[in-house]
Amino acid sequence: MTVTSLPDAAAALREKIASKTALVGIIGLGYVGLPLAEVFAREGFRVLGFDIDARKPEAIKAGQSYIGDVTDEQLKAQVDAGRIEATTDFSRLGECDAILICVPTPLRKTLDPDISYIEDSIERIIERIRPQLRPGQLVILESTTYPGTTDEVIVPALERGGLKAGRDFFVAFSPERVDPSNPKYKTDNTPKVVGGYSPACCAVSEALYKGALPAVHVVSSAEAAEMVKLLENTFRLINIGLVNEFALICDKLGLNVWEIIDAAATKPFGFMPFYPGPGLGGHCIPIDPHYLSWKLRSLNFFTRFIDLAAEINRGMPAYVVSKLGLVLNEQGRAIKGTKVLVLGVTYKKDTADTRESPAMDVIEVLEARGAHVSFHDPFVQVYEVGGQKVPYVPLTPESLRAHDVVLIVTDHSAVDYDAVVRDAKLVFDARNATKRVTGERAKVVTL
Repeated sequence: MTVTSLPDAAAALREKIASKTALVGIIGLGYVGLPLAEVFAREGFRVLGFDIDARKPEAIKAGQSYIGDVTDEQLKAQVDAGRIEATTDFSRLGECDAILICVPTPLRKTLDPDISYIEDSIERIIERIRPQLRPGQLVILESTTYPGTTDEVIVPALERGGLKAGRDFFVAFSPERVDPSNPKYKTDNTPKVVGGYSPACCAVSEALYKGALPAVHVVSSAEAAEMVKLLENTFRLINIGLVNEFALICDKLGLNVWEIIDAAATKPFGFMPFYPGPGLGGHCIPIDPHYLSWKLRSLNFFTRFIDLAAEINRGMPAYVVSKLGLVLNEQGRAIKGTKVLVLGVTYKKDTADTRESPAMDVIEVLEARGAHVSFHDPFVQVYEVGGQKVPYVPLTPESLRAHDVVLIVTDHSAVDYDAVVRDAKLVFDARNATKRVTGERAKVVTL
């Protein structure tokens, strides 16, 4: 983005960024914040991280990563070089030239259209920044929210201290695009989208990200950038909802939905495969589109595609349990009293992230119907549902034989599915994880 003239504060900040003397502050050192901190540090910036959980700064100081996408070696290299520091002392925000907000924006369990819940959450973050705000600082929100949050909530809240956005300090939005455990796309090779509150805000934000990342795409406003994130995840929500409905249709017609998808995926144009499952999980897809629904309902516009897809996806855990009940019924059994081993409780394969995992809903439905549920996950040893710990069992021939059914909720690569099928009495595979298992297929029921 070309800006012919910039306020003095913006020009000075761009000079700091260009010389990499700007101190980058990152609020929230989780799945988004820690990888971002490592990338900025690796590219020569000094980074000061902030988190309310004291265990995270302590781990960072020791060079111990708690996020799968950052290795201990990567983190320790930057800590030892003096480029990464972390603290719980938010009074140090005044030291930072750029402040990136990378904290989850919560959603009520009821999904009701009450945007005040988001605003209250963001306001609590801004209350930590505003006392330390000084001329020449840049504040960027990376947390997903509804379109208009940056302009309507963040800027007015920061301006209460007397400084003017776009002149004295600068504000932008840049959606996080983290896919935990993705083997190909990480923070350092995923293009960054950014939109500023004003042209000057946009210019300094673009300069910051270009100082650390190879590809930066600038949009016309912060609101446009907010909408980009919602489009990305709504696209996935709707397509997963569509393929989940196809799974229900194929079941009614006696067809194998996995075979249908694999065949359709051979088309080299006009089709992108999505896959059904026991429900949606993670920090984005099940949640983010509801921010858009909230905003539009206040304008008397109803997001019918979003609401329908979400309804279908939310119904998948109950559908999985109902289908399992029918399978057991054919064997003269009931779910009540059945010993079920849930295999995989994270929201996606090969990660330890359990946020919004469909396993929680599946287990709740199973227990409500009287099943005795245990779990195994190679990445998780402690898992709670409704405040109660679900018993963990090792994955052994003995534990498999001790359960009436193994229910595959997450298809981790480290699991030996040939052994699972061989030793289990019955396998309900909600992820097609046993696709390549050839022996004893009569034991396997798929979604």
